[in-house]
Amino acid sequence: MKKQFPLFLSLISVSILMASCSLPKQIAREAKQDIFSNADFAPAHVGISLYDPATQQYLYNYQADKFFVPASNTKLFSCYAGMKYLGDSLVGIRYVNKGNGTIEVEANGDASFLHPDFKNQPVFDFLKKQQKILLTDENWKDNALGAGWAWDDYNSDYMAERSVMPVYGNVVHFTNNGSFKAMPAYFQQQFQETAITAKGNFSVRREMAANQFTIRASANKFNGVDIPFYTGDKQLQVQLLADTLKTIIEPVHFKIDRLPDVVKVYSQPTDSLLKIMMHRSDNFFAEQTLLMVSNEKLAMMNTAKIIDTLLKTDLKDLPQKPKWVDGSGLSRYNLFTPQDFVWVLTRMKNEFNWDRIKTILPTGGTGTLGGLYKNYEGRIYAKTGTLSNHVALSGYIITRKGKQLVFSFMVNAHQASAANIRKGIEKFLTAVIDKY
Repeated sequence: MKKQFPLFLSLISVSILMASCSLPKQIAREAKQDIFSNADFAPAHVGISLYDPATQQYLYNYQADKFFVPASNTKLFSCYAGMKYLGDSLVGIRYVNKGNGTIEVEANGDASFLHPDFKNQPVFDFLKKQQKILLTDENWKDNALGAGWAWDDYNSDYMAERSVMPVYGNVVHFTNNGSFKAMPAYFQQQFQETAITAKGNFSVRREMAANQFTIRASANKFNGVDIPFYTGDKQLQVQLLADTLKTIIEPVHFKIDRLPDVVKVYSQPTDSLLKIMMHRSDNFFAEQTLLMVSNEKLAMMNTAKIIDTLLKTDLKDLPQKPKWVDGSGLSRYNLFTPQDFVWVLTRMKNEFNWDRIKTILPTGGTGTLGGLYKNYEGRIYAKTGTLSNHVALSGYIITRKGKQLVFSFMVNAHQASAANIRKGIEKFLTAVIDKY
């Protein structure tokens, strides 16, 4: 028996090695069956990466080092930056008390200020007690619209403009429940009840570079709409704040240095905003998150500069250097590889508590995964990405055998419906979850 025991151990070791070597081949066969034999994927560009962080080995790569337009998967990088640099709570404003009821205020790009998703408004409660607010925009060093955004989407709620101090999510909320209303109420003054609004069949549009809204007759009943307001009107923010706070707002243009007399007013728990951002795939929250990170790290808000800083520091070891241009993924200029997403997701898992990640990312049947992975709640946590002809999904899966794997799936230039592409990806990932 003593002579056979080492041989027995050797046989076990060999069998384990053979099993581990065969796993990538099994997954490759699964990909061939579920993806590459599917006609919907045939004309598309496809990239797949599947990684086992426990063994630090890739289980499957297909064009995983090639660049793809990631759409809203870009938010994973913004989320990572927010988790790392925004602390437990968002800094709403910084201020210096000048006495006699006057304060100097530096806005910090907080997307939650007066946003309907957040009932508790500590910054508003503080500001409304002040007699006079000197509001500086000296830390704003960016543009309202991101590089490569589709210009003709300016009326769409998913393309709210970026700003130094967002108000009401930088959109006007129009409703018609008995009477036509606009919120913020500041915009109501340009509307009057007409025969068109009384009938109820109409639409609302904004002029391209002005806060001029037009009501037009339509064949369809008006059920409400959110339209971004134009932040290029330099007096608008002051007027909106003064109208809401009922206090004196004076715009100034000097820098508030980060000295001991500067006081921070916090708004919301950071993860409460990040969770909405990822579950709803909220472009505005993503853009402002990156700007808030920029303000904390660079003392100014500039998307290009904070991206450059992150790529040279925290993200310097990415497998392939991406072309990263915005916080949300609205831009088609963004180019990332599947391995880049696997890398940042692995980094996220290593740096942050798993329960925190599970709270922020949607799981099966929730958020943007609603209608998908319905019987896989707790088995997948992932971020979707969708632009016309582009679909992406990156995140984590937990297999039936207890393996926690990191994956990224990117499909560009498909001609099938996005729903069909998502279903194909779902078939592949659920097979991996069930079998391996």
